[in-house]
Amino acid sequence: MSITTVGLDADDTLWHNETIFRLTHDRFVALLADHADRATLERLLAETEKRNLRLYGYGVKGFTLSMIETAMELTGGEAPASVVREILAAGREMLAHPVETLPGVDEALTALSERYRLVLITKGDLLDQERKLAASGLGDLFSAIEIVSEKDRGTYDRIFARHGTGADEAVMAGNSMKSDVLPALEAGAFAVHIPYAITWAHELADAPEDHARFGALDSIAALPGWIAARAGQA
Repeated sequence: MSITTVGLDADDTLWHNETIFRLTHDRFVALLADHADRATLERLLAETEKRNLRLYGYGVKGFTLSMIETAMELTGGEAPASVVREILAAGREMLAHPVETLPGVDEALTALSERYRLVLITKGDLLDQERKLAASGLGDLFSAIEIVSEKDRGTYDRIFARHGTGADEAVMAGNSMKSDVLPALEAGAFAVHIPYAITWAHELADAPEDHARFGALDSIAALPGWIAARAGQA
């Protein structure tokens, strides 16, 4: 069995991301605590984010706009200027937050790059993802970078055909069952779930436990060995 290409998710697979969103989320809840209880705020923000995904896509900028929209809804369109300024400041801080790679990432990617073509496949804002990749110091290990609006079967078909030898000779690894695993399997690739401590509700899905090409690992450090075993190179 031949494996030529390895696709890797970025946020919460290579570096911390969701923890930063959760800190800002808590800041937002505290900021509007006089207008609604936590459960109501969380429900309204989640509904607004989901509704806006098709307009703003994934990432900090869309999240910031959704926070402002939720604040306006809660206040009947009369959110204080100080609240809007605080939300905008929180968004800017997220965009400037230092990049911290997850344990084992550098070693795993270095080992993988010696045997396979690495492709970064990530959703999110173009400028922010480019910034994080540059700050991570991992950019030189990738043969290609794909920042996409959505991850579905067609996305993986196109990317693995463009940058590899097709999905059937590729592996996709990431923390999202919904975006990194299920559509990659549909395209015919291997797919490996590497969970992060926190997962955004929008990215949750059931694991395809009985799928022959599915794998689940506790750490990215185990990924080179998992792939080598499937390729008969262990």
